[in-house]
Amino acid sequence: MAKSKDLSGAQTPEEFAREELRRHREAAGLTQEGLGERIFTSGAYVGQIECGTRRLRPEIAELIDRELGTGDYFTRLARAFKSKHVEYFANAAELEGLATALYEYASTLVPGLLQTEDYARAVTWAASPTALAEYVDSLVMFRMKRARLLDNPTTPELWVVLHEAVLRTAVGGPGVMAAQLRHIASYVRAHRITVQVVPFSAGAHGALGSLVTIMEFADAPDVAYTEGPRVGQLLDYPALVQRHWKSYDLARAAALSPEASLTMIESVAEEYATCAQTT
Repeated sequence: MAKSKDLSGAQTPEEFAREELRRHREAAGLTQEGLGERIFTSGAYVGQIECGTRRLRPEIAELIDRELGTGDYFTRLARAFKSKHVEYFANAAELEGLATALYEYASTLVPGLLQTEDYARAVTWAASPTALAEYVDSLVMFRMKRARLLDNPTTPELWVVLHEAVLRTAVGGPGVMAAQLRHIASYVRAHRITVQVVPFSAGAHGALGSLVTIMEFADAPDVAYTEGPRVGQLLDYPALVQRHWKSYDLARAAALSPEASLTMIESVAEEYATCAQTT
């Protein structure tokens, strides 16, 4: 008699979708490379979907249905198993986990990968002041899971350029900001990330007012992701990505050195800590 499956080891919906793709592909006599060619992508991309490092996107699922003759089966699966992130960021979050290096510029807020839980919660509440606590908790939880990307001691490489306004905007109050800036400084002192600060005195520069992430990959071209309030755009057109590289380089040129930047970050953190003790 077959043993019943332990519920603790039950398949997740995402695992089911991945196994179904592998099963239907093999039944059609196609390799990952063969299916990739038919849906205008690569065998490596198909393999990443099947092993779970990339999500099954609806537009790719439609092509798979067409090539495997599965009606709208995979399209429905893709729509049912949405990313845990907001839709406009979902594809960027997926690529973020595959990148070998990330280069970020932020003009007003600490980038998501470096946010503490209290800072992330304050940002989320500010954006959705009437949201249910459960909704806010879920967004904060997903952001904290993203941050685990930095648990790997070497990859991805992360280089962050922050405008001084990021340090001076008191998100969540002085106590939260003191902890947030010390958190960033701890990564720098552990030689895990590189951070530079563009001071107010630098004036205008190439990336002023934007939030951009440029991602590098071992076996694929660079992509850029830009974001504004409740909207984001993933760019892979080489000319546009190159423009963002130029803007990023101009921001780095306007910034303080990494050593001077760390000194400023820790100094502002102490200012916040002192303020928190006196309020």
